[in-house]
Amino acid sequence: MTATPANQEVSLGMPQLPAPDYPADVRARLDADAKEVVARYPDSRSALLPLLHLVQSQEGYVTRTGVRFCAETLGLTTAEVTAVSTFYSMYRRKPGGDYQVGVCTNTLCAVMGGDAIFDELKQHLGVGNNETTEDGKVTLEHIECNAACDFAPVVMVNWEFFDDQTPESAKRLVDDLREGRPVRPTRGAPLCTYKETARILAGFPDERPGAVGATGGAGPASLIGLKLAKGEAPQHRVVHPRGEAQQQDGPPHDPSPSEHLSSHDAPQQTSASDPAHPAGPETEEGE
Repeated sequence: MTATPANQEVSLGMPQLPAPDYPADVRARLDADAKEVVARYPDSRSALLPLLHLVQSQEGYVTRTGVRFCAETLGLTTAEVTAVSTFYSMYRRKPGGDYQVGVCTNTLCAVMGGDAIFDELKQHLGVGNNETTEDGKVTLEHIECNAACDFAPVVMVNWEFFDDQTPESAKRLVDDLREGRPVRPTRGAPLCTYKETARILAGFPDERPGAVGATGGAGPASLIGLKLAKGEAPQHRVVHPRGEAQQQDGPPHDPSPSEHLSSHDAPQQTSASDPAHPAGPETEEGE
């Protein structure tokens, strides 16, 4: 075993002191709010997720004091609360900006321009993933699917949608946020700060005029399946059922390379029907 050099300090790994409590006035207000949240559930520990949003609305992230508050309120250990708060990405572990700008980099948004938007914003803001601008206004992060693929690429600010973005529109968006200019989501409620959003996610009503009524639905591509389930056939079929002849205005023609054929549109060669590529187990090189 290698000995520790004489001039190197040795850490004894002393545990942290217990987290401090909230100031008395803050604690009293949070106790009243927490009592309202816990009353919604037959088992008090089921209130942990909204309580984490509640403490996040106080300081903008889940602090050790917030963890202590949740544990004491629900009769849990701080380890149990920490395990939950670090599992879900919507709970911050460090201070962040007033506006959480999330760029979807999942498959469809990525190929439609999400990766380019994220790279441009990192350079434009001078921050990396999960980092905050010096003025404390914007925290940038890449996020996974927002279930808004027919509006790709999508950027979210405090979980409100900004659809069909480009690198230029995304840069204008963050500039407006930093300068305090009015910003309106593509659909959904008007934008509010991250702390205000956290309180709404804790289950408290959004009392801003018109906020509840301002909503937005899914796009046409998302609604096709619902229409089919209701027996409402779309105007144009994308895929023709097997055995149904395709109606054509003119004589049949061979598709050009630019025309896409799915496996339902026309028979495709497979290894079993292609003499040049017979089916069968592949052999290792040299066998």
